Amino acid sequence: METLLNVLVVGILLGGIYGLVSIGLNLIFGVIRIVNFAQGELVMLGMYGAFLAYSMLGLDPYVSTLIVMPAMFLFGVIVQRVAIQPLQAESSMQIFATFGLLTVLQNVVLVFTRGEGYSVATKVASFSIAIGEIRITGTHLIILIAVTAISVLLHLFLQRTLMGKSIRAVTQDRQAARLMGINVERTFMVTFDIGSALAGLAGALIAPIYTLSPGIGDNFILAAFAVVVLGGLGSVAGAWAGGMIVGIVEAFAGYYIDPELKQAIWFLIFLLVLVIRPTGLSGQVGAEEVGFREQS
Repeated sequence: METLLNVLVVGILLGGIYGLVSIGLNLIFGVIRIVNFAQGELVMLGMYGAFLAYSMLGLDPYVSTLIVMPAMFLFGVIVQRVAIQPLQAESSMQIFATFGLLTVLQNVVLVFTRGEGYSVATKVASFSIAIGEIRITGTHLIILIAVTAISVLLHLFLQRTLMGKSIRAVTQDRQAARLMGINVERTFMVTFDIGSALAGLAGALIAPIYTLSPGIGDNFILAAFAVVVLGGLGSVAGAWAGGMIVGIVEAFAGYYIDPELKQAIWFLIFLLVLVIRPTGLSGQVGAEEVGFREQS
């Protein structure tokens, strides 16, 4: 029983990381309808931003989020204006643009770091809480709190604010939203910028857990896509739930079946959900419906 609980806790902690990384991607994917292959690299930039704030300014990585988030928001503005917006009429070209951005960001960071691994220290790492025989570190606890808080705040933003309602309207039907006077292009820009800022926030929060490298974003992107489709496009609560499902499945599969097959197993579940329930667990607009709508 103790082993079962330990594996469950590991899965929940891992799910918190996946959920945190996926929220920004879910927002972009759900509204703009582009597969942002560079989302993992935006997380990577957030991690390096936390490292720079730590090494140059002596800031704790969690404090550095106050710098990293605005910086990544501005970076999102530049990327959206330069690489995404000019290709708005060609969604397939936008996908290629994000893949190109992935390659560029990886290689630029590789040039500056020369492939050397870096780590970020935090005082929170020395803190932990014990629940029976199970011990949870302060870094993982912060991630769990953060992903839950961000999910709640983003939900309130989407439900209560004018921009949030515009984002929801564009998510449901961009043509109808345009006819109602909503500036769809501006909504796209704000959505991409917020998604970039959330990716930077995720990177800064998980930086103390991982060794930083130019290709670290690849560790998250497949899981993030699985979380997005499992939870439902544009669903914040779905991203949280999907992250937990992927994390728990990976933990149990890795312990009870085979560590080499853990990702294959949750990806199989992802494919089954996509076939059986394309709208995702939350019932939000799924990939199939989006395709029909965009063609009409």
